[in-house]
Amino acid sequence: MIRRWQRESVLDLYNLLLAALLFIAPWLFRLTNSPGKMDLWATGAVIGVISLAAMIAYKDWEEWVNFLLGLWLIVSPWLLGFAHTRAMHFSIGVGIVVAFLAVLDLWLHYDAAHFESAHRDRADSSTAPQQH
Repeated sequence: MIRRWQRESVLDLYNLLLAALLFIAPWLFRLTNSPGKMDLWATGAVIGVISLAAMIAYKDWEEWVNFLLGLWLIVSPWLLGFAHTRAMHFSIGVGIVVAFLAVLDLWLHYDAAHFESAHRDRADSSTAPQQH
């Protein structure tokens, strides 16, 4: 089921653009660290696929996966051995933004769902006949 464009969809578009940036970063910034390049390529590809899927048919799990991938980008330089390189700085910076956008998207969807149900409950109670 394809959903209509929502204000939250722009966050998935930003994540898609960040994924493209991650994917081309090794060439764009002439990164030479092999584990760093592979990590940016692979993580960028997965974030891109997940973000595209979220734009087409939103599910909460897609944002949770993007959040975890953002955290992965933050810690991967130390786990994969490319700390203190240009790839590390790029990975951490983009990871922070990806994680933030995923959490913001989750919060906006949560807020919209609860605001609509609270507004609907108030509207139902105000239209109900009053008994005296």
